[in-house]
Amino acid sequence: MKQEVTAFINRHHLLEKNATVLVGVSGGPDSMALLHLLHSMREEWNLKLIAVMVDHQLRGEESQADLDYVRDICAKWDIVFVGTSIDVPAYKRQHQMGTQLAAREVRYQFFAEQMEYFQADYLALGHHGDDQVETMLMSFVRTADSSGFSGIPSKRRFASGAIIRPLLSVTKTITEAYCEKYGIIPRIDPSNHETVYTRNYFRKHVIPLLKEKNQKIHTTVQYLSESLQSDEDFLQTEANKVLEDIVDLDIENKTASLKINQYKSHPLALQRRVFHLILKYLYDELPKDLSYVHEAHLFTLIGSEKSNARMDFPSQLKVEKSYGNLSFYFLHQHPLHSPFHEVLSIPGELELPDGSSIKASLTDVAYREEKHIYCCDVEQVALPLHIRTRKPGDRMRWKGLNGSKKLKDIFIDEKIPLRERNKWPIMVDNNNEILWLIGIKKGQPATQGKPTEYIQIEYKEAIM
Repeated sequence: MKQEVTAFINRHHLLEKNATVLVGVSGGPDSMALLHLLHSMREEWNLKLIAVMVDHQLRGEESQADLDYVRDICAKWDIVFVGTSIDVPAYKRQHQMGTQLAAREVRYQFFAEQMEYFQADYLALGHHGDDQVETMLMSFVRTADSSGFSGIPSKRRFASGAIIRPLLSVTKTITEAYCEKYGIIPRIDPSNHETVYTRNYFRKHVIPLLKEKNQKIHTTVQYLSESLQSDEDFLQTEANKVLEDIVDLDIENKTASLKINQYKSHPLALQRRVFHLILKYLYDELPKDLSYVHEAHLFTLIGSEKSNARMDFPSQLKVEKSYGNLSFYFLHQHPLHSPFHEVLSIPGELELPDGSSIKASLTDVAYREEKHIYCCDVEQVALPLHIRTRKPGDRMRWKGLNGSKKLKDIFIDEKIPLRERNKWPIMVDNNNEILWLIGIKKGQPATQGKPTEYIQIEYKEAIM
């Protein structure tokens, strides 16, 4: 085993001489074989070894006995040992998660702390080739995302250094034979045989069937994993470039937007990954009910002929298509605006719910034609003036228009996004005649005579 593992270490540059290496140990055959193997390399590679172990308090005295066993072995082999006991059942209840996930979280938190404390270069873990096969098969059953098929990496960044997995090149049978050869009597966790856990089911019932057809299935799968990882690394790098180039991302407000034509100009493989990157930025934690179905619906939405449409994602995330743009936002952070209706005093100033403002004044200065200024003769309109949001059936008329036009159609013509329309300010007179669809269209009341005094309305957008 040592020769095969050493070749794997060298081929993947997993380890350097003169390094400080933490070894995650459980007392089982895999981690004990790894600890002994690195111990046998210690002098040649000038390694500083520290064994680290977590008792998850899931098996009472038995798990404490595992900790004592590893401590005694480390004393015998002259290896520094750091162990701890953590109440995983309490952590599980507090954070409302499954046992396996809770145990993993506390274990890796402890490992990270020790990496920082010892300023270690590596954390070596005992995952072997059968673990890799199990992981790949579980991914096949659980996910439709190709990026999830890259398996367990042989090396990845972690805390102050990197996690390495030198045993991915060998099977569990080989690690057990190694232990027997060197007189190591490992501790066996009974839960490893309980098929209620998905991984154990694959281990006991599926992997043996595959090995009947290919005894070297772990080697085949490891090569596949490495190929997929290198492909995925490249695609993720390119996807991040696309994300930076075309996506307007606001992490603080949890929003993202992009132009659909720009998005669709990139290969589908990058479109998919950019979509998943957006989700990772927006969600604090990806919801469990987020699936490939949502991705399929997104691409249906993008490809549809509808100019305006919206779909719901888990945890109140909304994805909205509006006139060539795609927006992501959370409803609880960007709620739909309630209708408002205020009377505008003349002179006077009114602040609107979105932070914009409207100021009214009387003037004898002639009419100024500006986008955010409306001016009319005092005698032309029925006072007082009102500022409100749209209502069903709202119509507007202006000079040169034959009849009137629905506000809904004006919004469509101006390509105003759906979620903007319900909060858009409208100025009407006391007869409910729309005088100004602010910033878009100005009505033209009939002139009553020679102007003597003007009302000037100035709209100021909210300062972001």
